[in-house]
Amino acid sequence: MSSILEIANVSKKYKGFELKDINITLERGYIMGFIGPNGAGKSSTIKLIMNLIKKDSGEITVFGLDNIKNEIEIKEKIGFVYDENYYYEELTIQEMKNLIRSFYSFWDETTFTNYVKDFNLPLKKKIKQLSKGMKMKFSLAIALSHHAELLIMDEPTSGLDPLVRSELLEILQSLMQDENKSVFFSTHITSDLDKIADYITLINNGEIVLSKTKDELIEDYCIVKGPKDGLAVVNIEEHLIGLKVNEFGFEALSNDKNEIRKIFGDSVLLEKPTIEDIMVFSTRRSGHNVLSY
Repeated sequence: MSSILEIANVSKKYKGFELKDINITLERGYIMGFIGPNGAGKSSTIKLIMNLIKKDSGEITVFGLDNIKNEIEIKEKIGFVYDENYYYEELTIQEMKNLIRSFYSFWDETTFTNYVKDFNLPLKKKIKQLSKGMKMKFSLAIALSHHAELLIMDEPTSGLDPLVRSELLEILQSLMQDENKSVFFSTHITSDLDKIADYITLINNGEIVLSKTKDELIEDYCIVKGPKDGLAVVNIEEHLIGLKVNEFGFEALSNDKNEIRKIFGDSVLLEKPTIEDIMVFSTRRSGHNVLSY
């Protein structure tokens, strides 16, 4: 079975910013968390996938099809959920749904009705009267009511309260029981990905820093904390990512837990990293010195 999404050597130049040789592969049946600092290139990458902006080079295939030549066919099978509201504010949920359904050949009214019930969506309320959480649930109901195989989400949990975020994550986990579907989940709230992601792809300054399974990251990476004299080891900085030094010692990330144990033995403390730790250290300037008082 071909990958549901493949981005191969894709580049895009803007004034003052460039996406450089982006390579991402997402198989069917998995959730990929797409993370990075603000301005790293997450939204631009999504716009390239959706053919909202034109790439300078490289190839993007979705469902094994070229995303430009087969744009309409591809978008029939993509569910798209934005952080911002792009619906007509003066229309009711019912009116907005009736407008949107006309664009999809495989619209399933029964599925939409079921999500309306599950989410307690008020069909007669105008979009502008909905809370942010309700708008997100409406977006999700729309995205899931035309049998989408790929769900692309751009900061879907931003600004949501913990209860609504938890509900959204449960829905995504339930969706993954269908191994033919996948989710591409761009977010800066990495704690959400600790719960649901199968793969993590980190982008920074327009370049992919890493793309691995979450299990690989948690198994191979570690936070290293130790005394400053430990840095005297020859070439030790080759094994440390995002090194931070202060008067009490050093702290860094490593992607080779076993090698760190060989080098330092028991003289350092190794801690299990979160996805947020991995992102922060991987995007920090190495050798960063922090004054402590």
